[in-house]
Amino acid sequence: MEIVIIGGIAAGMSAAAKASRTNKDANITVIEKEKYISFGACGLPYYLGEEFADENEMFARTPEQMEKTGINLLLEHEATNIDFNKKIITVTDLQTGESFEKAYDRLMLATGAQPIVPPIPGIDADNAYTITKLDSVNRLKKALTSYKKIMVVGGGFIGVEVADQLVKLGKDVTLLEAGPEIMSGPFDSEFSQKLKGALEEDDICVCTNEAAEEFVQTDGQITAVKTAKGQYEVDAVIIAIGFRPNTKFYADNFKTLSNGAIIIDQHGQTSIKDVFAAGDCASIPNRLLGDTYTALATSANKMGRIVGTNIGLPESEWESFVGSLGSSAIKAGQYEAASTGLTEKQAISKGLNIKTTCIETNNHSNYYTVQEKIMIKLVYDAETFVLYGAQLFGKNETVLRATGLTTAIHAGMTTKELGFVDFAYAPPFASTWEAINVAANTAK
Repeated sequence: MEIVIIGGIAAGMSAAAKASRTNKDANITVIEKEKYISFGACGLPYYLGEEFADENEMFARTPEQMEKTGINLLLEHEATNIDFNKKIITVTDLQTGESFEKAYDRLMLATGAQPIVPPIPGIDADNAYTITKLDSVNRLKKALTSYKKIMVVGGGFIGVEVADQLVKLGKDVTLLEAGPEIMSGPFDSEFSQKLKGALEEDDICVCTNEAAEEFVQTDGQITAVKTAKGQYEVDAVIIAIGFRPNTKFYADNFKTLSNGAIIIDQHGQTSIKDVFAAGDCASIPNRLLGDTYTALATSANKMGRIVGTNIGLPESEWESFVGSLGSSAIKAGQYEAASTGLTEKQAISKGLNIKTTCIETNNHSNYYTVQEKIMIKLVYDAETFVLYGAQLFGKNETVLRATGLTTAIHAGMTTKELGFVDFAYAPPFASTWEAINVAANTAK
């Protein structure tokens, strides 16, 4: 069996590694534009912020390691055309410019996503950066000593993480968000406001309801950012306003979401037989929402593993993905936050009959040092009390509690059950009534 995987970063290499173990007789080829594979871009903000120094820490596997398992790697190669009827891929060697054809029996698309770079005047300057590729971040790291005032455009995960890291390096950071709130995708308003306050507590200037309209250049460098409200002097700009699935050259052949992400089923198969997809180029089956676009490394790796299992086996032996909950976490200044399942606004948009509870309670017993408040919000069915979603905000010991809440949502537990779950207790870690118990018991 000829298996071809286009894309060798997260989902693609997870699939290749699993497929090589599942079907040892398959001939597996991975086509990747970069010089490397298995790169964890989630580490880039922390590499930029000098949380660690060795860039190799962000690579889960080396090409040599994968080739030893029998996987054929075509690095610095690009799939430029796919004939889905004849099952033939046109591949171009990016070093020589030469092209050749590669046939497949089964194909996986793992082409990822690309950062959205809006057509704002002046954005093409050398001191405008995106935080998705190692080369770009290394270029920024080398120039950082000459930058003092840095504007981060975009209040999502990457924007918040980068702003958080840059201020630790002594930079004067402004975070610009066109919408009314930062982190508005995974969090409801009260948590977005808490995260904004956490950044401001660390002297990051957070400007919401304000969009960049022009990047003013002087001698080819951005020196100011104009908005409808004024002008900001800057030494550099970081663009972090989101991602677009990298599916443009083949998306017309498939059923897709509105943003171009390829829709897959619970087996990872697309609307074309023998063609699979996973990662940031594809949808992800969500346990509560159905087909969604969730550009998270956890989803990419899990769905990649499912595809790797199925792509080399007969259909009767395929495994199904259990479904995502879109669980995520973020650190902002001295605080941390997590979200899992449905937010209140998602539940309302889905037409669910819900109630919510939002409380502050202690992280552990009052007689143990450094007691902190944890804010917990639960979204649950108004009649059955089945838990649909949860959000948390606080300092130490906050985000890991999301693990218990994710498990409860996955299992379809009610708040009444959750209120009496026997969580582990000792004064340094919890109170006799664990914070999750307390929140669940306020659901009425």
